[in-house]
This record gives sequence, C-alpha cells and structure tokens, in this order.
Amino acid sequence: KVTGIGGIFFFSDNPKEMKEWYTKNLGLEVNAWGASSFDSRDLNNPEKINTLQWTPFKRESDYFSPSKKEFMINYRVQNLEALLIQLKANGVTVLDSVTTYDFGKFVHIMDGEGNKIELWEPTEEAPKEEAKK
Repeated sequence: KVTGIGGIFFFSDNPKEMKEWYTKNLGLEVNAWGASSFDSRDLNNPEKINTLQWTPFKRESDYFSPSKKEFMINYRVQNLEALLIQLKANGVTVLDSVTTYDFGKFVHIMDGEGNKIELWEPTEEAPKEEAKK
C-alpha cells in the first residue's frame, strides 16, 4: 500500500533558474541531486524520518516517458513486490522491472489517465543523505 508521497517531479524550461527562484523566494534548499527535500516524522514510528523530494526536470527529459504529462509523483510504498503482483492482476501497466539501490527499490507504472507513477519502497535503515533520491 501507499504510505506517503516520496517526491513531486515536474517539467521546467530551465530547472536551474527554477531552483534558484524557489531558493531565493521560498527558501527551498537544493541537495546533491538537484532537489529540495522535506523531512517529516513517521506517525507510527517517530524515530523514522521520511523524505519528500521536489525536483524540476528539463522539459526535454524522457524520465516521465511514456507519459505526456507535465509531472510525475513518487509514492512511498510497503512491500513493492507484493504490490506489483496485485497491480498486474488488476491490469495495471508496469513499465519496468524493480530496480534496487542503497536507498530503496523503485518501479514505474501508468495510472488510468496516462500518468507515469514512480513507486518507491525505501530501505529501513537508509542513511539520511542516501535516502534522498
């Protein structure tokens, strides 16, 4: 199941200027991945810190493909493999296979209106900096 939002990604004509505008005007700090991160505590496990990424992408990027939309949302999930079995049984389009990094597992699906969605199962003990994709 989805446990939260892990990231909000959108196209920008000039991501560098967009990041600078948000830094100057709204105080968003950009991390090593060119994103701003928002940390929050897990209500059921207050010792655990969740991170939400905010990232503008260059309009020419194919990262949102095959979606033609201007945005993509990353959802934090539990038990990604079991969720994929359920999604496939429901006829959901799965775009790739699960990829594993130090900070978690990822896969991409399409929703019913052609929005590409990134599903992320974070590692339990990911160091704070590595947990930020």
